[in-house]
Amino acid sequence: MKLCTWTFIVLLVYVSVSVIRFDEFGGTSQQQMERITENVVDVLEDYLVGRLKVFVYELPSKYNEDIVKRDPRCLTHMFAAEIYMHRFLLTSRVRTLNPEEADWFYTPVYTTCDLTPMGHPMSFRSPLIMRSAIQVISSNWPYWNRTEGADHFFLVPHDFGACFHYEEEKAIQRGILPLLQRANLVQTFGQRNHVCMKEGSIIIPPYASPQRLQSHLVPQNTPRSIFVYFRGLFYDSGNDPKRVRYARGARASLWENFKNNHLFDISFEHTRTYYEDLQRAVFCLCPLGWAPWSPRLVEAMIFGCVPVIIADEIVLPFSDTIPWEKIGVFVAEKDINKLDTILTSIPAEVIVRKQKLLANPSMKRAMLFSESGRPGDAFHQILNGLVSKLPHDKRIYLNPGEKVLDWTSGPVGDLQPWE
Repeated sequence: MKLCTWTFIVLLVYVSVSVIRFDEFGGTSQQQMERITENVVDVLEDYLVGRLKVFVYELPSKYNEDIVKRDPRCLTHMFAAEIYMHRFLLTSRVRTLNPEEADWFYTPVYTTCDLTPMGHPMSFRSPLIMRSAIQVISSNWPYWNRTEGADHFFLVPHDFGACFHYEEEKAIQRGILPLLQRANLVQTFGQRNHVCMKEGSIIIPPYASPQRLQSHLVPQNTPRSIFVYFRGLFYDSGNDPKRVRYARGARASLWENFKNNHLFDISFEHTRTYYEDLQRAVFCLCPLGWAPWSPRLVEAMIFGCVPVIIADEIVLPFSDTIPWEKIGVFVAEKDINKLDTILTSIPAEVIVRKQKLLANPSMKRAMLFSESGRPGDAFHQILNGLVSKLPHDKRIYLNPGEKVLDWTSGPVGDLQPWE
């Protein structure tokens, strides 16, 4: 179904004059999201001032900061949360220098900072550095050995989390790194009933630079004159020459069905005005790629564009806090060919309601790793997730000499030394 020109113009005008825009990501709002404010902030602040305690292992700098110095590109790519979480914890009130009083132990190892010339993490090296770091903490402190990681948490922002590979088939074959089987994972990847999705993981958004996003804000009265917007790959011929595996065919279907549809502004060519265009769009498509998530989810939310999530069984970031079902539109992968009908059938008042929710500064703040670590931001959402897992079950503690994890399991390549 195609929307007639007159109805389309009326819809755009209605949306443009009704949407609440925002001036800055760090602002406050009287219209607080119900889930964000309902007991969460009070509980979190209570722990921040004296109850939640995190011990940060002091690893040799070769596991973290030296890698960044060697390749500063790590500071801006979508996996950078592992870097900024480390820096946040070093100055946070939740940090304790006394491991005996710690609720959680954190190992600052940057597994995605070893980049190829094209800027992609060398995932085959990630298990090596992680294994090496765990060897260091288990040899120099007693805390890993008493639980084999059950009171430890790790950031693993890879495409498929602790499976450490960007291709799903190979990630599934690898499985979660054996040494992390008992640990708590903070990961970007979230998909129900998936080998790489560890039960109880804290799902976080990919990193997007708040400063960079802030620098692209358009005037508040800019109308949303684009109905549906997307920029990105539709095919990945290099890694999927037969064009059958990438995005499970969803992006290919998107292109073939709507490349000539006047309601859809979609292209594989990125423009200099990409962030500005997001602020002129009503709907922003967020289809799966190799993994179910992408930075588009953050970008759409920050710029008030209703995210259209096309990724079956996706587990979204901070879903206990952010009411995704109220701010987004979910479309099954099999229904992509009906996308025009689905979106044009949404009543204008429903779109406006979603936009008003998206305009809430609390919502935006929850998706960003702010430079100064502000209450309610992504760092604090992670802490809140850690708080929710306390107190630890006493059964996580092993008897003296007891072992559960097998240090020799996993692919042979993962057992090589990391240098």
